[in-house]
Amino acid sequence: MVILKTEDLVKKFGNFTALDKVNLEVKSGEVYGFIGPNGAGKTTTIRILLGILQATGGKASIFGMDSWKDAVEIHKRIAYVPGEVNLWSNLTGGEVIDLFVSLRGNNSKSRRDELIEMFDLDPSKKCRTYSKGNRQKVALVAAFASDADLYILDEPTSGLDPLMEKVFQKCVKEVKNEGKSVLLSSHILSEVEKLCDKVSIIRQGRIIESGSLKELRHLTRTDIYVETRQELLGLESIDGVLGLSKKDEGYLVQIESDTIGHVMEYIANFGIVRLESMPITLEELFMRHYEG
Repeated sequence: MVILKTEDLVKKFGNFTALDKVNLEVKSGEVYGFIGPNGAGKTTTIRILLGILQATGGKASIFGMDSWKDAVEIHKRIAYVPGEVNLWSNLTGGEVIDLFVSLRGNNSKSRRDELIEMFDLDPSKKCRTYSKGNRQKVALVAAFASDADLYILDEPTSGLDPLMEKVFQKCVKEVKNEGKSVLLSSHILSEVEKLCDKVSIIRQGRIIESGSLKELRHLTRTDIYVETRQELLGLESIDGVLGLSKKDEGYLVQIESDTIGHVMEYIANFGIVRLESMPITLEELFMRHYEG
């Protein structure tokens, strides 16, 4: 069953086309990654889906209802987390969470308290004292404490430390196991890889690739820094090596993700002294794959 759908969605701001015939389809129980570099059109698409912006052309619907005309009804069944969270400065984090949860008629205090503990949030502090990461936690707790059918998350881990990112990932997996749907907008490829069933990649307002992560595996690569006892010779000719450059005492190597095994076997012959793996960001991926 289709939960969220856009058909040839267009949004123009004057002469600037922010979205150019964007098509998305999120099904029930699916975690859908909506990825692309900053400024690609992800947030504009989400604002149209939420009924905050009106589309210039095309259609946007959630639960079979029109995103613009039926926004009030749609919002009763969705939870939304923006990348930049603004809260009422004089309310405490706990009061804000309770307000959002009560709007959906959900009073599961045990779930709320469990999430507050998981995200290591002090709910008694005024929102004006919170860091960006803590403001993000308030929004995430409020969203996951709500019994929503669809979670729309726009760069939700912005400002979170790696430990809290793992808590977030656990929450997404839990709602998926309950049959709920998630639209996850992100520019962090590793986050998307861990969570999403399907992905659409947007660049300059256009969807340039869509499919399962298996189908888009050609896009992923891993950067490693390696130091070896002997000079690393002949690596450029090994299948799966996309780039090699000297750095400090070692080498920076770019490897296709599904060829890491045999590339590392080759490098091991030269005696590995130090090895660091650096997951590639989508910004880097786009610079390499889609420049021009």
